[in-house]
Amino acid sequence: MILNTGGRTDTVNYFSEWLLRRFREGFVYSRNPFNPDVVSSIRLDPATIDVVEFCSKNYRPILPRLHEITDRFNCHFHYTITAYGKDVEPRVPTIDESIETLKELARQVGRERIVWRYDPVLLTRHYTVERHIEIFARMAGQLAPYVDRVLFSFVVWYKKLAANMPDLLPISESDKIRLARAFGEIARKNHLTIQTCGTIADYTPYGILKSGCMTREIFEHALDLRFRNMPQKGNRPGCRCMESRGLGDYNTCINGCRYCYANSDPRLAMANYALHDPESPLMTGHIKPTDLIRPLRQESFLDKEPRLF
Repeated sequence: MILNTGGRTDTVNYFSEWLLRRFREGFVYSRNPFNPDVVSSIRLDPATIDVVEFCSKNYRPILPRLHEITDRFNCHFHYTITAYGKDVEPRVPTIDESIETLKELARQVGRERIVWRYDPVLLTRHYTVERHIEIFARMAGQLAPYVDRVLFSFVVWYKKLAANMPDLLPISESDKIRLARAFGEIARKNHLTIQTCGTIADYTPYGILKSGCMTREIFEHALDLRFRNMPQKGNRPGCRCMESRGLGDYNTCINGCRYCYANSDPRLAMANYALHDPESPLMTGHIKPTDLIRPLRQESFLDKEPRLF
């Protein structure tokens, strides 16, 4: 089983104390986002959790105690650092601050376990194609010694995003090709493996691998694991990721990113965040008498058979 701690909210940034407590106590409750009266009970046990996947824009709050999890579990890390400032990501640390934190994370867990995410790529009058290429090149030069690979995606245009970012400009196919060609060349010069995330389009002519940020190949390479033959179902069209289970709640991240997919309304995220109790097994709120608690079916996918050669 792959446990994704950061797919619904920036857990390590805002809920580190809660997450560490949950791993210490050995279980966590996760409310079904589509059926809120149903709660999954997840055992935080290395015997059935093959990989703990982290994804965050700020690992600083958990760094001093991250070893409490990494000492017991196979862990893999996605670190999102983009070109945007406070006008787009109001509560995210600056680029320079984020780079320094990533370096500290790499010194603690090793570069081979870290993926730098430069996504989503979006355009405004301020964040132009040229600006993205310039900033990506600068960041790649600084981050290459500390990360295993970089991935990027182009922003998905949807109704909520148009309302939250009226200054957003459409990305044409020619824009995407210009960016992909430049990113591929910059990655090559910095000896970085580069790939897309959740993208159907093929950019392999520019040295860019196809989508998949939590694939069998990545985990086996980064963590020296072997998985049984199993399908990589993905989470959306163009995705080649292994199936995973998430914890935590949507509409709880208070980074305030204007392009956010996981929050439907920044005000709702703030209201939900106020309900957080670090001592509760749930990320927000507490178990109600009407809740139905169901143990999550957990199974290891690792191939643990000994090999002669």
